[in-house]
Amino acid sequence: MSDILPHCNLQSLREAYASGVWTPSSYLAALHGAIEEAEPTFIWISRLSKERLLEHARRVEARGPASQPLYGVPFAIKDNIDFVDLPTTAACPEFSHRCRESAFVVQRLMDAGAIPLGKTNLDQFATGLVGVRSPYGFPANAFDPDYIPGGSSSGSAIAVARGFAAFALGTDTAGSGRIPAAFNDLVGLKPTRGLLSCSGVVPACRTLDCVSIFAGNAADAESVFQVAAVFDSDDAYARKDLQPAAAAPLSGGFRFGVPKPDQLAFFGNTETPGLYEHSLGKLEALGGIPVEIDFGPFLEAARLLYEGPWVAERFAAIEDILTERPEILHPVTRQIIGGGGSPRAVDAFKAQYRLQTLRRVADRIWEEVDVVVTPTAGTVYTIAEVEADPIRLNSNLGYYTNFMNLLDYSAVAVPAGFQVSGLPFGITLFAPAFHDRQLLGLARRMESGAIPGFTSDPGQGWTKIVVCGAHMRGLPLNHQLTERQGRFLEQTRTAPVYDFYALPPGAGLPPRPGLIRRAEGGAAIAVEVWALPTANFGEFVAQIPAPLGIGKVELAEGGSCSGFLCEPWALEQAEDITTLGDWRKYLAQR
Repeated sequence: MSDILPHCNLQSLREAYASGVWTPSSYLAALHGAIEEAEPTFIWISRLSKERLLEHARRVEARGPASQPLYGVPFAIKDNIDFVDLPTTAACPEFSHRCRESAFVVQRLMDAGAIPLGKTNLDQFATGLVGVRSPYGFPANAFDPDYIPGGSSSGSAIAVARGFAAFALGTDTAGSGRIPAAFNDLVGLKPTRGLLSCSGVVPACRTLDCVSIFAGNAADAESVFQVAAVFDSDDAYARKDLQPAAAAPLSGGFRFGVPKPDQLAFFGNTETPGLYEHSLGKLEALGGIPVEIDFGPFLEAARLLYEGPWVAERFAAIEDILTERPEILHPVTRQIIGGGGSPRAVDAFKAQYRLQTLRRVADRIWEEVDVVVTPTAGTVYTIAEVEADPIRLNSNLGYYTNFMNLLDYSAVAVPAGFQVSGLPFGITLFAPAFHDRQLLGLARRMESGAIPGFTSDPGQGWTKIVVCGAHMRGLPLNHQLTERQGRFLEQTRTAPVYDFYALPPGAGLPPRPGLIRRAEGGAAIAVEVWALPTANFGEFVAQIPAPLGIGKVELAEGGSCSGFLCEPWALEQAEDITTLGDWRKYLAQR
């Protein structure tokens, strides 16, 4: 068996299992070891033991891959969603309880061959978009631990971003399935309300709640959605899908709505406006036609979420705790929900009337456009900033998300580049209910590149390049790729024939590694594969300072690509980090 773990996405796992190099049992055993080695990460509230994981894996193997579209795929479950093997806490230890059966959606995924790893951390009772309101600690942002991971589905997003799970379940009432995706370079699908069953989900606002999906790419999110989106007659709020599985995709000439410039908010961030504009350019390159729209009705609807009866609905979900044991709640959670006990019934009706009026106004916009495109969040905050001003900054994060479920829309958050700091940025595509598949199709096209002729396996006009250090996603020199229209293709490893070194500091340069090919032996080193337009490749290479250069790098799955190699003379003062096999691991322990 190879000791190189395949990348934790559906395609890589299918190939690994089909080749016979891995089985679900061997992969889950190795993955469990990798998660154990990484602890404490505060991603998990509870996890299955290695023995229980292998029991699930053996059951999957006994049924075989033919009848299980998610055969051997590991996934994570937000800990407000029931899984029979582990308690449900909603990030409140005193609320912890065992359930008699798994949530409908969890069981659907397991029946399709997916293997649950454990229950993930969250903002307590799914109240918050920040990801730091939990007594179990909170997981670090995958790109910078000084910044919030996003919430409330923080642990689910980080489990995928860290490569521990191929996908994860979250929930989304006001943005909890989209904000963490944007902050961690993931796809976050917020389906049409009711398409994914909420049976076995601890409610936040039962009339608005959605189970959401985090994945590394849109194709994986769609594969999970296809399995999970089954009507559940036991869920009073479940709905049957009104769009066929083969719904027509958004093709050339589709119209995408863009808020008026004075309705866009980036909250002082000077970089994200340019990234947003760049994303609009990608959509135009795919054949889209921008249409300026009045975003006012959406913003007014968003304000209703915390001014109207929906706070009272949150109060109803945990009324016993608020009235009998309020001290067990996180202080910010208690402050937000505690006010929900006072609104009058007449206020609820007034808010519903206003919402219906806004919905009718917003419906007219769909006569002009097929999809609307916004930032997922205008900016991202540090943990210190959020702790100093938790309510206002959380409200800022909901500027583009709070109205979605009130107005009954489908939405998908999509990665959209990186700031110079290395923090990711994301946009959201949204449309009326039951347009989930069309949105995912458009997200797939955006991943393949907005430049005509780009595919996920670039050919003429594109050059693949392997990077192993400061040019990887979220690291200081990644902008040298993205500014030249570089596109991330995959995370993988080299063939096990390399030594890996941390080079001595260079003037004005960030820390960098050196990769050296050995005649015999060596290790498999974590790398990313990118594609650059061939016209920009020479300009990129010209920036590379000695002792680094471009040669051919052999990959674990076979074949080779152009990539960074180091001249041997530079190793005299370098630190051998081959045993780590991963530049990010080295940076984390410095």
